[in-house]
Parts: sequence; C-alpha cells; structure tokens
Amino acid sequence: MKPVCLSIFLALVVGTTVMSADDTPQPLFDFSGADAVKEWQNINDGVMGGVSEGKFKITDKKTLEFYGKLSLENNGGFASVRTKAKKLGLEKGDTLVAKVRGDGREYSLNLYLNRPLIAFSYRATVQTKKDKWIEVKVPLDKFEATSFGRVVKDAGAVDPKEVNGLGFLLGDKKAGPFKLEIEWIKVERAGK
Repeated sequence: MKPVCLSIFLALVVGTTVMSADDTPQPLFDFSGADAVKEWQNINDGVMGGVSEGKFKITDKKTLEFYGKLSLENNGGFASVRTKAKKLGLEKGDTLVAKVRGDGREYSLNLYLNRPLIAFSYRATVQTKKDKWIEVKVPLDKFEATSFGRVVKDAGAVDPKEVNGLGFLLGDKKAGPFKLEIEWIKVERAGK
C-alpha cells in the first residue's frame, strides 16, 4: 500500500467509532405490522363542537398518513392522531426522533400522560418541509406542558415514566387541507 493511501486508510480507521446496538435509536413505532393501525386513533376538534376533519391510514408504503381539512368554524381549529394509551418505556435524557414528510405546515409532537387534567399534554413544535422527508429530533426536556394549547407554567418537566402515548396535532389556525406522513418514530437514549 502506498504511503498516502495508508495514511488515508489509518485516518479512516482511527477516526471511525463502531456503534454498538445501544448507540442506535430504538424503534417505538413503525407501520409495517399488520396491526399497526390498531395502535392509533384520531381526536379532532369535534370533541368541542368544531368541524375539522382529521383522519389517518396506513399506506401501501407502510407509513402512517395523517390527513384532512382544518376548519376554524364553531371555535374549532385542531386535528390530531395519537397512539392509544400504553407505556412507552421512555427514560430521562431520551430524545424522540421521527421521520416525517409534510406539507410545510407547523405541527406539534405531543406526549400524553394519564392525569386528571382536561386537554393536557406536553408539546413540541415540528416544522415540516413541503414534500420532503426530514428527521425531527426533540429531547424530552424540550417539551412544554400545555392545556387547551396554552402553556402551563407550573406543571414542571415531563416525567418520562408517566408518558403513555404520543401523537401529532395540527392547530396552526390556518383553515384548509393538510397532510403529514410518518415513516417511523424512534427514541435515542442519552449517554449510551
């Protein structure tokens, strides 16, 4: 091997770290299983008298497509898709990672807890790029407590052990059609 090639080879070998299984993001949700649709549900502003239409389906490409039409009529203005309640096994320091393709609108990634508060969730903003697949990463400590879309100042940080669901919500006060496609949702563990 020539000296220059050997130097490049050594630089590549020395500069590269081998990832163990613990370093890779752990899957939370993908949509390839036959029962994937059974884990999800829609909750739209109809629960408060609104008329927004939000639906979801599992596509032929094994992605979840959240789509519909947002309406501001009757004091409405949100549509959501979320998991049915189940423990997600999140830990302190985790980061949620989702591969999404959107319509350029701003969505919220929500975390749900089993608490007796109405319309309560922890929320983080997800800005999509029109017709482009992107990976969004949100550390758990960046989620804000909200109720009816307003920040709850004294709720404290999310306790990962309490999280029993997650989902996406559109509530950008812009009436009209929307579409968000999700390929998968994973979790990155801190310090592993």
